[in-house]
Amino acid sequence: MIPVTQPFLPPKEEYEKYLDGIWTRKWLTNMGPLASQLEMELKDHLKVSHLLFVTNGTVALQMAIKALDLKGEIITTPFSFVATTSSVVWEGCNPVFVDIDEHSLNIDATKIEAAITEKTSAILATHVYGNPCDVDAIEKIAKKHNLKVIYDAAHAFGVEVNGKSIFEYGDISTCSLHATKLYHSTEGGLMITKDPELLKKLAYIRNFGFDGPEKFAELGLNGKNSEFHAAMGLANLKYIEAIKEKRETLALQYDEKLLTLKARRPTWHSLSENNNSYYPIVFESEELLLKSITHLQSHGVFSRRYFYPSLASALPYIEAKNLEIADDIAKRVLCLPLFYDLTIEEVHLISRLLLRAQNN
Repeated sequence: MIPVTQPFLPPKEEYEKYLDGIWTRKWLTNMGPLASQLEMELKDHLKVSHLLFVTNGTVALQMAIKALDLKGEIITTPFSFVATTSSVVWEGCNPVFVDIDEHSLNIDATKIEAAITEKTSAILATHVYGNPCDVDAIEKIAKKHNLKVIYDAAHAFGVEVNGKSIFEYGDISTCSLHATKLYHSTEGGLMITKDPELLKKLAYIRNFGFDGPEKFAELGLNGKNSEFHAAMGLANLKYIEAIKEKRETLALQYDEKLLTLKARRPTWHSLSENNNSYYPIVFESEELLLKSITHLQSHGVFSRRYFYPSLASALPYIEAKNLEIADDIAKRVLCLPLFYDLTIEEVHLISRLLLRAQNN
């Protein structure tokens, strides 16, 4: 059986060395030394101004909306993981969907202004599969209309645009460190901002709003993460370059073997390099996609329709909206297996199965 993804795990003994320290200190959570160390190492590795390690990527989005004091409408994408939209609703705001660009699969920046009303407070855009949005265009629109910008960069660990971390764009960027991600801490998330005052506010929010043992500065929640998760993050960070190199090798093999497949890759940002968080392909038809999934599964290979269906038409807690491109792409996109322990031989097998499904 070949799963669509599988977490990278460091050598067990390396993780256990961190556990030995946890057992000695008996400091398990509340921003212990490992969590603080991970924040510093990630800040240096990613070359960002300010960074917080939090519970997960969903809590990060919720904290971002709260910290920016957003109300009313938030313009967002229908082509993302459900947490992008559910976080908006959870925080009492109204998601306003804008269709996506058919090539990048990101929110179409040319359609954003038409969706702005007097109730609009922000833009929440996803770097889909880690592929950077048109950040320059979005920044211009936000400045013109005095809007805040949050980037859901759940998939974009290590991605740069023109030599600058993608996390440095917008008022706040969030990232997921879930076990299925390119780089993970089992469960976890990151929040990045260039604004030191906003960072301070987010730090308060992360810890129930505490400003010392007997004083409160903000409305807060429990957004902290544990020493056990930080230990996994620290152990895995040592292998990030090897992880990226292996995933690039596998992706290039897919590219080579699937040249004649009736499917295409999303167009990546011209000033950025693919971090290969995923290997998505867009089939010429949903019929071929379904045929391919069935054929792969019959041989023990599991893929994922990620993202399907479009959020604008799938969620019971918001009014459904049809968006032509997002609806169409969602029906035809498929993510193929891609993870560190996947072998080149398995990539070749998957490729042969896809081509065979197409030709049968």
